[in-house]
Amino acid sequence: QAGQPAVMRSSIRNILSLNTTKLSIRRCLATTDASAASSSSSCSTSSPSAVAAGSFRFADLSIERTEQPKPKPPNDSLVFGSQFSDHMLLARHSKSAAGWMAPRIQPLQSLPLHPASKCLHYALECFEGLKAFRGVDGRVRLFRPMENCKRMLRSAERSTLASFDPAELHRCLRELIRLDADWVPDSRDCSLYIRPTMIAAEPRISVGPAEETLLYVITGPVGPYYPTGFKPVTLLADPTYCRAWPGGVGNNKMGANYGPTCYVQLQAAAQGCQQVLWLYGPEHRLTEVGTMNLFIFWRSKDTGKPQLVTPPLNSGLILPGIVRDSLLRLAREWNEWEVLERDITMGELIEAIDSGRLMEMFGSGTACIVSPVSGIKYDGKVIQVPTMSQGAPVTMRFFKTLTDIQYGRIKDHPWAEIVA
Repeated sequence: QAGQPAVMRSSIRNILSLNTTKLSIRRCLATTDASAASSSSSCSTSSPSAVAAGSFRFADLSIERTEQPKPKPPNDSLVFGSQFSDHMLLARHSKSAAGWMAPRIQPLQSLPLHPASKCLHYALECFEGLKAFRGVDGRVRLFRPMENCKRMLRSAERSTLASFDPAELHRCLRELIRLDADWVPDSRDCSLYIRPTMIAAEPRISVGPAEETLLYVITGPVGPYYPTGFKPVTLLADPTYCRAWPGGVGNNKMGANYGPTCYVQLQAAAQGCQQVLWLYGPEHRLTEVGTMNLFIFWRSKDTGKPQLVTPPLNSGLILPGIVRDSLLRLAREWNEWEVLERDITMGELIEAIDSGRLMEMFGSGTACIVSPVSGIKYDGKVIQVPTMSQGAPVTMRFFKTLTDIQYGRIKDHPWAEIVA
């Protein structure tokens, strides 16, 4: 102040300057420690309150390391979705504040949400799911993470949540995994599950577009999907229930698509089935298996030649799965069968089973890679599907190829990004 002696004013300036320098150094050290293995790492001294109108930026990322690391659970005790690693990624967007706040990695903690937050009332939220794997060489790999970032953007925009640059999310995500790399299990059948999420956070009980968006990413170790072996599932196919419809949001990864399926899953379990085969329309078109995409391997009715068939994406009924896309790309690369994306009806499927044309049926997804189908309960009858009696060679080949890529047994594959 004007009344302070010059010596005192000088001392205050020096102290403030020193504190600012120490803060910048601490940020740089935290970022450098977490990302020494990557040449793309950034050491930013930007203020956490800096905003970017179009997207948050990796260059603005700040890191706060936990001072109380948790003990790692043993691999044989891992239960999907119940154990979490030490850190989380956060980024906030506000239309009134003109954009995105700088992203931040911090110790995992509960979110302070007002009870009127829009996501709690009108399901304005979306999410993603992907995995990190510790390979046979000890390196940590992500499987096609950019595809998840792109899909999340599509889901966010359909939910009126804030837009962002998928490449920036990709970079921030890689940094989070580098920081918690020791949480990736050293196992050939375990992995680190990654859950990016976006929610409408403004405290306003009115139906309308999101004004405030919170993006966060949490991770946690998970065990094998098949802990006791490769087991087929039986499906309940009941046209009473519908998962998605044209013009809806079935092709986006939103919680609103999943919550209502829990009731039908209970109906399936009560009838001795493990999953639901979702049908659509008067023709009872096959769409998805539980939360998975659907594949049929049969011989063509016209030519007798083998075909790999999956429902198309153009109807809006099907989630564009990353594993689905990977299987289609592999099949076309192998060039051993005809690969088709077309509608399949229950009538067609039953005829193919009765005539002996159907060889395999399976679901595909991040959690399981592939899940073979052994039976379908439909119209009061159980239809036997010969997947496992045929030895499931196609299903098993897909499973082995993708897991070989994910765990680095196939070296230097472009789908497997090394992050640590």
